[in-house]
Amino acid sequence: MLRPKVPTMPTPTGRVTLPAVVEPTTIVPGTQTSAPQPPMASAPSRPVVQLTPGTVIALVGGGTAVVLVVGAVLVSMLLAVAVTGVSVAVCAVVLRSLLASEARRR
Repeated sequence: MLRPKVPTMPTPTGRVTLPAVVEPTTIVPGTQTSAPQPPMASAPSRPVVQLTPGTVIALVGGGTAVVLVVGAVLVSMLLAVAVTGVSVAVCAVVLRSLLASEARRR
């Protein structure tokens, strides 16, 4: 009644070309020589970083954006915790009221 129908592989139309045969090639290692480097008389211990006004503005802008994003995330998390605390407190007051009214009825 409900049998799956298996599709058949379509036959290719047009001209069929055979795949090309790839011949392996041999790699001959070559000799590498490096020229000796002259020793530096006064090599600095670390490179000097020069900041242009454009890079300073970009760094300040990027830092400000990071601080604003992190601050917004932290404030939203604090707000979520506060809202959760208030809702739990309201539920506790309602449950306390219900239990107290149930005890008075007896």
